[in-house]
Amino acid sequence: MAEAAQTSAQRPYAWGPCSTLGLSVALFAILVDQVSKFWLLYGFDLESRARVALTPFIDLVVTWNTGISYGLLQQNGLLGAWALLAFKVAAVVFLWIWLARVSSRFTALALGLIIGGAVGNGIDRLHWPGVMDFVLFHVETAGFRFRWYVFNLADAAIVAGVAALLYDSLRGGSPQKRPDPE
Repeated sequence: MAEAAQTSAQRPYAWGPCSTLGLSVALFAILVDQVSKFWLLYGFDLESRARVALTPFIDLVVTWNTGISYGLLQQNGLLGAWALLAFKVAAVVFLWIWLARVSSRFTALALGLIIGGAVGNGIDRLHWPGVMDFVLFHVETAGFRFRWYVFNLADAAIVAGVAALLYDSLRGGSPQKRPDPE
């Protein structure tokens, strides 16, 4: 019993063996996300172009998401926007504690992607009216029309990170567990 308590006390909360990798991945995701958004707005002037077709199934279009994923919980007031930002900060802190405790580089990479995507979208809320989304995936034929939600590179990093965590949990081996509540 004393050994279990000692092991729990030795677990890091701020920095662990794979934190450098996770932080590097998060910073890269933030950089790519923010640079792409600023370039599309101010270099390419996407807002004035309305919609730009990249391929028959991918368009660039600017939308401002004031809610969470998929436009849920839209917030037009200051209180709601700050509440969403506070929730995002709490989620990033939780993910960082998890990252500090992992020993798998693959899990650290996945958590870094999720943290970087969350912070990238959080930065948008600090200087724009919402999160800038700009990639529209769609499939249109004579008898079928499908339009996915507009998303950005931070969203793609989050999805890739979650997919990597799911893959990691399904591939076997010793799964990485979330931090134990104390």
